[in-house]
Amino acid sequence: MANEQPLPATVKALGFVSLLTDLSSEMVYPINGRLLRLLGAPAWVLGLIEGLAESTASILKLYSGTLSDKMGRRKPLALLGYGLAALSKPLIGAAGVWPQILFARLLDRTGKGLRGAPRDALIADVCPTEQRGRAFGLHRSLDTTGAVLGPLIGYFFLRANPSGLRSLYWIAFIPALLGVLLLWLVVKETPHAKTPRLGGERQGGERLFSLAGLSPTYKRFLLSVGVFSLVNSSDQFLLLRAQEGAKLTPESILLLYALFNMVEASLGYLVGKLSDSVGRWPLIVAGWGVFALVYAGFALLPSGVGFGGVLGLFLLYGLYSTLTQGAQKALAADMTDPTQRGRQLGIFHLVVGIGALPASLIAGVLYDMVSPAAPFWLGAGGAVLAVLLLPKEKHIPKEKRKSDENKGNPL
Repeated sequence: MANEQPLPATVKALGFVSLLTDLSSEMVYPINGRLLRLLGAPAWVLGLIEGLAESTASILKLYSGTLSDKMGRRKPLALLGYGLAALSKPLIGAAGVWPQILFARLLDRTGKGLRGAPRDALIADVCPTEQRGRAFGLHRSLDTTGAVLGPLIGYFFLRANPSGLRSLYWIAFIPALLGVLLLWLVVKETPHAKTPRLGGERQGGERLFSLAGLSPTYKRFLLSVGVFSLVNSSDQFLLLRAQEGAKLTPESILLLYALFNMVEASLGYLVGKLSDSVGRWPLIVAGWGVFALVYAGFALLPSGVGFGGVLGLFLLYGLYSTLTQGAQKALAADMTDPTQRGRQLGIFHLVVGIGALPASLIAGVLYDMVSPAAPFWLGAGGAVLAVLLLPKEKHIPKEKRKSDENKGNPL
């Protein structure tokens, strides 16, 4: 649009920090399952590690978001979080038994938990409501650009060095460190007003897990997100299914993951802008529907179909992620009270990830004890249920959003 206001520099800088961090993480994430298998770990261990890691991240997002409200600062927690994530990469590369990988993944996700809500709140703080879809879309696109570049670097490295699986984790440390430096030196923050209490208690800190102060629509939204999270197991199971069902090599898995992320990297910003004009709800419904189709496809995957047999499914999975990730965050931000945005966004992140442990554990047990297809049927059915529970958003025109925000009324 001709009169479209440029996004704040803080949003752009945080996007490039995420690009470098995801370049590092996604360079090695797709082969974590392969490394665990080489160490003799069964599928339930993969579910345990990924479930604990993601649940840890989600719980910490609640605390870190609330703490950033109390401190009046977002950047210090984000800086600590990105730093811990960087340290985890060489630790995984040096692991000799699976509990060491568990420790390193917990360290990595602790970093994600510390940075997630403060970073998202910082983006929301510097953007008016009518820019948030675009801001989160840009951030997600840059984040996912790193998620494309990382697996591609890993792919070409392993093509040239087939036995260099562990060395790749040391290489991944470099861009992660650059991301920390960029955040430290470039991202600027204007301290915001501190909240007087850390919680909803009358005379003490805030009850972090209290839903008091949340609108009924936001609570219904959190319910539907929670149901979806309980069936959305780790992406490692998609990669494991491709590796063992389609008989793919580690470098092929990295290439596949790069192409999956390429969908979101190319469309994320446009979809974010679309959510500002048509609303978040239609995009989330469409995305969860695509998720159900993809999981049904993985459940029906014939043995030994090869790279081409799973490529289409991974591209569709990238479309699901594109449609939902930025829209969910933007809708959550729209529904929060600006004076408690860190805490209330932290609750959203908690709900998104708290189901990761049971979801991934159940998926691992089903994969080992029932069939490799079983966790994917569960995911497809759960996604349909989540769509039915999702409250329909009443889309608010940009002019009305701006007026409401100027009055101090959270949407």
